[in-house]
Amino acid sequence: MSSPAAAELHQMAAIGRLLTGIVHEINSPLGSIFSNNEVIRRSLDMLLPLLADPSPESLQKARRVAETCRDLAAVDRIACERIRSVIRGLKSFSRLDSGEPREVDLNENLRDTLKLTQAEFRKRIAVETDLGELPPVECYPQMLNQVFLNLLINASQAIEGEGCIRVGTRLEDGMVRVSIADTGRGMTPEQQAKAFNAGFTTKPLGEGAGLGLSIAREIVEEKHGGSIHFESELGQGTTFHIRIPVRHPSGSVRT
Repeated sequence: MSSPAAAELHQMAAIGRLLTGIVHEINSPLGSIFSNNEVIRRSLDMLLPLLADPSPESLQKARRVAETCRDLAAVDRIACERIRSVIRGLKSFSRLDSGEPREVDLNENLRDTLKLTQAEFRKRIAVETDLGELPPVECYPQMLNQVFLNLLINASQAIEGEGCIRVGTRLEDGMVRVSIADTGRGMTPEQQAKAFNAGFTTKPLGEGAGLGLSIAREIVEEKHGGSIHFESELGQGTTFHIRIPVRHPSGSVRT
């Protein structure tokens, strides 16, 4: 069994790999907002004298200036939503679990985690989601966020060049199934047999500590009474299936 300290270090390493991209995800829309703000300020300076002139030509120019400001404000709103989505994902991932499981919207947790990975995926990897209707799930959400992030990062690193990651959820006989599939390089039968062993990794030296899947299985099976397995074909990709009970086995849930 991997230690809590090892799990925490692995989580910190996963977050660290994303930070540079996340900073870019925030800086880009911020740059757009600052640029648009300067244009809006200059436009408002132009607008005041135009409104003071009642001629049709001035009113027509004033209308165009107002429309420009309105369009820029709409762009800024999109930029602000982008920043807020990244921050929300960070807050959701970093929030500490309490001593008891609690009810959460697992689809929302997945969306928040996907927002964190957008910085790493860039335009190289397309993400497709097929999230079914789910009831509230009793779980340790921060722990499951860690599992989702590890699997998504592993999937992205298994894809050389451009590819696709598909994320889906379904309710099946009192269990929620989360599927994360990639179009990456896949694993050999020998690699598949060792995949959940602590210390085993298919990544180049320095890119992985071999703790992710071992910790994921511990979180899913021991902390939630669920199951995790995968199917993989060399050169075709890998699909992980996580099954979590809707009702936590402990019977002690904080709402």
